[in-house]
Amino acid sequence: QVQLRESGGGSVQAGGSLRLSCTASTYTYRSNSMAWFRQAPGKAREAVAAISTISTRTYHADSVKGRFTISQYYAENTVYLEMNSLKPDDTAMYYCAADPNWDTLLRGAANYWGQGTQVTVSS
Repeated sequence: QVQLRESGGGSVQAGGSLRLSCTASTYTYRSNSMAWFRQAPGKAREAVAAISTISTRTYHADSVKGRFTISQYYAENTVYLEMNSLKPDDTAMYYCAADPNWDTLLRGAANYWGQGTQVTVSS
């Protein structure tokens, strides 16, 4: 059974930072690309960042470029989302997702999803 385990959410003031982590099983991590999505109440889910675990390919949404960075620690099957200069608009539930197909992953149709971790940014 695929498991994506997220951690690192919390509450911060605007301008603060958080780092989210998503750890997968070895098979899942090495056979899929990984991504972070977020969904705020009343809004559609959106792709925030994505990374290939077998190449240098990455994606960052325009809304987070320059503030968020996706990275990975291959030896521990973990993908990180470093979030800096947080804004109240970043408040959402953040989900880790995995899929072997990059386009499918970014469309939000990934095969595998984590339970989510809440990020709340106050002004």
